[in-house]
Amino acid sequence: MNQVEGIRAVQRMQDYIEDHISEEITLKQLANAAGYSPWHSGRIFKEITGRTPFDYIRALRLTGAALVLRDEERKVIDVALDFVFDSHEGFTRAFAKEFGLPPKRYSQNTPPIQLFMPEKVFDTFRALHKGGMTMSEKKTTKTVFVQIIERPSRKVLLKRGIKARDYFGYCEEVGCDVWSMLSSVKEAIYEPIGMWLPESLIKDGTSQYVQGVEVPLAYNNAVPDGYDLIELPPCQMMVFQGEPYNDDDFMDEIGEIWQHIEKFDPKIYGFNWEPEAAPRFQLAPMGYRGYIEARPVVAVN
Repeated sequence: MNQVEGIRAVQRMQDYIEDHISEEITLKQLANAAGYSPWHSGRIFKEITGRTPFDYIRALRLTGAALVLRDEERKVIDVALDFVFDSHEGFTRAFAKEFGLPPKRYSQNTPPIQLFMPEKVFDTFRALHKGGMTMSEKKTTKTVFVQIIERPSRKVLLKRGIKARDYFGYCEEVGCDVWSMLSSVKEAIYEPIGMWLPESLIKDGTSQYVQGVEVPLAYNNAVPDGYDLIELPPCQMMVFQGEPYNDDDFMDEIGEIWQHIEKFDPKIYGFNWEPEAAPRFQLAPMGYRGYIEARPVVAVN
């Protein structure tokens, strides 16, 4: 088996787990999905994901349970049973081991926790091997929707890197699981974002590119170790949104939007670029909605 075949087999197992997460899942079922023997399927799964299939399934179920406890008023035992744990005690032990606090206390306080949100391994492999984006080599996006949005005074919970200037550099410095922590924040005003900080917000020895989530000014929940909570003033952002695309092509789509923005004159909307007013940000690339990026602007007097 070559590397690509192994990664494809693991993604087939990931897909099976996702589709059957609320059911009992056996190694034989995963092996059938992978197309290899149970022993070989289990071995390559751990080799590529870093977890055994059942550690992976347990972590995924615990994350699903945590989100239910965060967002709904449910009894702990009912949530445990929904996610295929057969007892309150077993679920509580597993939850506390995974997240550092028991489920009852989590449901009462909902501090940020490190959720388990794995990438699809073949999608990641394909993205990393598509090569760099050369703007001149990319086709022009047919339609880019542009709008102005108002961002109120707010705070942002973020984790800084060291020298990163883009997503891939950031992942190399701090890992790719920051999004999982940010996604757990109950008080989030908007979804998590990748940000390019203005010079005024960059601490010495830290990166321009960071990941964070915006929260209300009144946010007073826990700040996880290694994270910062900073205040952002109100601002106006010019948002660029491309057409829907195939998820495999997200790097191409980002390149196309960047090419469009570089040629774009905000004065046609009555604005100038104002890079120090707020972080430029990108939403997680999702093909069904097109790539979305926003840059700060100020009205022309």
